[in-house]
Amino acid sequence: MKNKKHPAALPYLFFTEMWERFGYYLMLGIFVLYMIDVDKGGMAFGDRNADDIFGTFIALTYLTPFLGGFIADRILGYVKSVYIGGILMGIGYISLALPGLTSFYVALALIILGNGMFKPNISTLLGNLYSEEKYKPYKDSGYNIFYMGINIGAFICNIIAAFMRNKFDWGAAFMTAGIGMFLGLIVFTFGLKHYKTANIIKPKEEGDFGLGKVLLIVFVPAIIAGLIGWFIPGNFLGSDSTDAFIFACVPVVLFYVSLYFRAHSADKKPIAALLAVFAVSIMFWAVFKQNGTALTRWAKFYTDRSVSESLEKPLNKLYLAEEIKYENKKTPVYDEQFSVVRDESGNAVKETGKDIYFRNAAQNKLPEEGGSVFVINTEIFQSVNPFWIIILTPIVVGLFMFLGRRNREPSTPNKIALGLFISALSCIVMVGAAYAGSNGAIKVSPLWLVACYGVITVGELCLSPMGLSLVSKLSPPRITALMMGGFFLSTAIGNKLSGVLASMWYDYEQKANFFWTNFVLLMIATLLTLSILKWLNKIVKEHGG
Repeated sequence: MKNKKHPAALPYLFFTEMWERFGYYLMLGIFVLYMIDVDKGGMAFGDRNADDIFGTFIALTYLTPFLGGFIADRILGYVKSVYIGGILMGIGYISLALPGLTSFYVALALIILGNGMFKPNISTLLGNLYSEEKYKPYKDSGYNIFYMGINIGAFICNIIAAFMRNKFDWGAAFMTAGIGMFLGLIVFTFGLKHYKTANIIKPKEEGDFGLGKVLLIVFVPAIIAGLIGWFIPGNFLGSDSTDAFIFACVPVVLFYVSLYFRAHSADKKPIAALLAVFAVSIMFWAVFKQNGTALTRWAKFYTDRSVSESLEKPLNKLYLAEEIKYENKKTPVYDEQFSVVRDESGNAVKETGKDIYFRNAAQNKLPEEGGSVFVINTEIFQSVNPFWIIILTPIVVGLFMFLGRRNREPSTPNKIALGLFISALSCIVMVGAAYAGSNGAIKVSPLWLVACYGVITVGELCLSPMGLSLVSKLSPPRITALMMGGFFLSTAIGNKLSGVLASMWYDYEQKANFFWTNFVLLMIATLLTLSILKWLNKIVKEHGG
């Protein structure tokens, strides 16, 4: 029996997004590990360089939706855009399996462009399906269900990644990501008949921006500004790429601000509200997206990942445990900042020494000389956050529905404010982990990371799907996908800042202070949201239903 509370297309979009995110998060979960690896066919980049590339990459994957949403709105429609984006991403993942620096950057470019076409438009399709009056009351829960699909893909992908790279190599893992993307497109094809009413190409009207005009007044200035940021002497934010990205964002941000001044009087308040939400969301993503950098580093170097004897054999049979030998051999020597020692040309130097994993391992867990320990792959910890989402989404959705039946459900802006505050508390968990490990002198229990991800997951469930829902509620119909691109623009800026913050890891002698900094950033965002909460709620009530 069909659930009449939700559109028939929801299951197809759910599984399409699940497989798309399977590929994306599989790639993302091993991305930094692949870049810093020097023993097993990785790129042999330094830690800071890897953080910078990671931050730039995830930033650009959320910046291109600006253009992708605009093209879908006015030219291609959402269905064609989803296909184009998915194909580009699938080819990009598979291309990462190819050797060489050129193919590496070409692959990243394909993924960035593909995500720009795919990401805003599948979300807009979903929002359009809930525009019918009978579905409107269930839009928030629909987005939460959709969000759970994302995280089922994100949960299973890291287990598959560990299997593929332990049994085969990095290339096999990246090819698996590509296969996942193409599976998503197959599922999407099965649901085509259900998207017809939502796949609307909006006719151009007087005063609308054409694609050529957008390129001229937004992207050309962005490219020029980016080049200025790249070539200007010195670094304002740590690297040339960071300066270039932030400079390039300025014309795009100004374009979104101009939408407010160009809008009809009836649309000004909703656009202003969305711009405010975009601004405070930046800090959330700046902290949250450190899961691929700072928290991955914490898992790799500061967390006890050893496997118990009872689990060692079954995990080895499944190729889900990584072997680390305790012996003097030709391995990379790391400095105190866990960076590979390099020669004057920047090439990784191989010297005799034990694996870095043993630097702060408990003495009673060290094997005999020549022996091995088996450890959980670092990327497995990337599955903890989606695991919590799968577990907690029904609880959070059920709680809000329970409160809704009693007319006590928090408004969408209230949920966003709550999400920011709860996310800040996750930083306190990691402060505790830093103290428990005596500032990195000893490895700590993996339960610290599990707890941190558990707390921030609750915050994420209150904020991220609610942000998507708010865009679909408040956006003027003619620029819905464009405003969805604005939401992803805020995510892009936050993602880039996450790389900037993570690259400062080695500037903090006391690692607890690193996490205190993240806490302060999220509390500032929380207080800013609270200061405009009454205004936001009024606009949502008047325009969002």
